[in-house]
Amino acid sequence: MSMTAMRKSRRVALAMIAAVAAMTFAGGSVAASLVEGKNYMRLSNPQPVDTGKKIEVIEFFSYGCPHCAALEPFLDAWRAKLPPDVAFRRVPVMFHDQWVHLARIYYTLEAMGDEAKLSPEVFKAIHGDGIALWDDSKFFDWAASKGLDRKKVEGIFTSFTVDSKMKRAMQLGKDYAIDSVPTVIVDGKYMTSSAMVGTHAALPGAIDELIAKARAERTKG
Repeated sequence: MSMTAMRKSRRVALAMIAAVAAMTFAGGSVAASLVEGKNYMRLSNPQPVDTGKKIEVIEFFSYGCPHCAALEPFLDAWRAKLPPDVAFRRVPVMFHDQWVHLARIYYTLEAMGDEAKLSPEVFKAIHGDGIALWDDSKFFDWAASKGLDRKKVEGIFTSFTVDSKMKRAMQLGKDYAIDSVPTVIVDGKYMTSSAMVGTHAALPGAIDELIAKARAERTKG
């Protein structure tokens, strides 16, 4: 083999080694497991889920929380690709009076079948446009501007159904000892959050890993 050919062969070999190293590094990053106690917590008092055979994912949130608003686009994209054995739901928290009114907005939109479509708009109205939607009259005006029947919105807003869901949400917050949002619970037993995994963008991947963990545990059970 000529010197030139040897040099060329060596360059190819080095390139292949570098490529393998890069793939190994990338694979390690992707496959890196969450650290219990740092990136997620296993709850000492697991709670029963409402989803039966499906793995339940709950986001505790508030429309009034700027961190929840920042997480929304990442979570919205993740929700669009939910596996068939996973059920996602939101539970609003009510840390203070304004958030109580915003929780009522969530359940009103849910009852009308408009939550998925209008939740991003609620976040935008509050955090982007500065509209005080916790003021009931301003919410009714806003809802009408989005094409909803104002009278129907007002009726559902103060309905027994919404009242019942509000009470259930408060109880769930206590059962899971939620003290900050956004917080995500997977299958009643794992807790994680953007703060625990580092960024909002990293949270969907962390949820997926906890779903896989919960799925494996269910299979063993």
